[in-house]
Amino acid sequence: MFGSIINALFHKEREDNLTLTKQKAKEIILHANEEALTVKQEAEKAARAAMQSGLEIEKRLSRKEQQLSDREKSCQSKQKSLTDKEVALGKLKSEIEFEKEKILQKLEKVAGLTKEEARKQILGAWEDKLKGEIVRQIKEAEEEIKQGATEKAKEILIDSMRYGATDYVSEYTLAVIQLPSDDYKGRIIGKDGRNIRAFELATGVDVDLEEEGVIRISSFDAVRREIAKTSMEKLIKDGRIQPQRIEEIVKKAKSDMEQTIIKAGEDLTYKAGVFNLPKEIVKLLGYFKYRYSYGQNMILHTLEETKIGISLAHELHADVNTVKLGCLLHDIGKVITDKEGSHVDLGVELLKKHRFPSKIIETVAAHHEDIPFPSVEAIIVYISDAVSGGRPGARHEDFSEYLKRIKTIEDAAKQQKGVRDVYALQAGRELRVIVKPDQVSDDDATIMAVALKKELESKFDVFPGQIKITILREFRAEETAKYN
Repeated sequence: MFGSIINALFHKEREDNLTLTKQKAKEIILHANEEALTVKQEAEKAARAAMQSGLEIEKRLSRKEQQLSDREKSCQSKQKSLTDKEVALGKLKSEIEFEKEKILQKLEKVAGLTKEEARKQILGAWEDKLKGEIVRQIKEAEEEIKQGATEKAKEILIDSMRYGATDYVSEYTLAVIQLPSDDYKGRIIGKDGRNIRAFELATGVDVDLEEEGVIRISSFDAVRREIAKTSMEKLIKDGRIQPQRIEEIVKKAKSDMEQTIIKAGEDLTYKAGVFNLPKEIVKLLGYFKYRYSYGQNMILHTLEETKIGISLAHELHADVNTVKLGCLLHDIGKVITDKEGSHVDLGVELLKKHRFPSKIIETVAAHHEDIPFPSVEAIIVYISDAVSGGRPGARHEDFSEYLKRIKTIEDAAKQQKGVRDVYALQAGRELRVIVKPDQVSDDDATIMAVALKKELESKFDVFPGQIKITILREFRAEETAKYN
């Protein structure tokens, strides 16, 4: 009984669950149908919108095709119109040319002139009419250019000269040495004048002791004068003044002079801003310290000219290095004494030997206008040289002639056989020739003196005063004793 009740309850519960499940299933199906309907409606709506958009695009494309077609037709129409106009213009041009030619032929017949002749007459008439105006304008332009160029040139030169200004000290042929006391004069002269004769013989200078408190050393050769001055100062300081000591000190001074000259050349190149020159060139430049051109010291002149040239080169946008080297080396031939020729030719030959660039050699070759100026740089070197040498007080013509006369006298003696040293003293009024005793005998010395007299008389038509010729032949036998 109890079991039947439980089975009945269980059966009823199952039927209720089944009924509930069916209801839920119906609800799910109903909901899915509703969603499917919504999706279908939205898809249909989107399809209709896409179709509508496609139709609108198709319509716009159709309208644009129509517009392009209309434009193409319009362009074709315009092209045809232009072609027709070109044809019409060509015909019109031909007609005009034909009519023009007919008119010209009639004019030629009436005037009796051809077309070319008429053209020349018209141009000639206008040229005559405008000639005065053209000339006036040309002259005004030339005057304006000249005035501006002159002012600019003055400005550049003055500015360059200002940068190139150097201290200038006039030196001629004398060196003065102050004595501690006049007692030294007797020691310098020595017994029977042997000391002073030995000094003059060793140095090739003339010593003047007449003025109180000083010694004056005279020589046209600045190197000799400097050696003599240095030697005399050392002798006075040393106190041992005798012929042998004089020779030792003079020999040492000559050796030191070699280094002094090289140092002077190095200083000059450094101040000019030029480096790595050959040693021979530097040494020759050092001789500028003891060389004078018309009384103007060549180191000062060269440095002054180089500064002016560099400034001009910068202003004119020229090659500064070429100008710098041209100014530095333009007078180097003046210190080459072992060869004959002008200083320009000697300088050019030296630079070619050391393979300097042709542009630099050309500036040296042209600085005295021996050849046409080959470049702007050559003109700048020439101008710089002229500015430095031409300024007031820089040079003295008489001094140059004096040097030339002294050199002529000495060269005449040097050409004689067996000559060791030659010294022109007393402003060229005395010539001392030292010969080699093993090559020149006493009789030969007498003959040499006569030959030199005739040689000098032939070289100078007019000479102030007279030239005293002294041939010195000294034989020495020397030996050194050694102690063990």
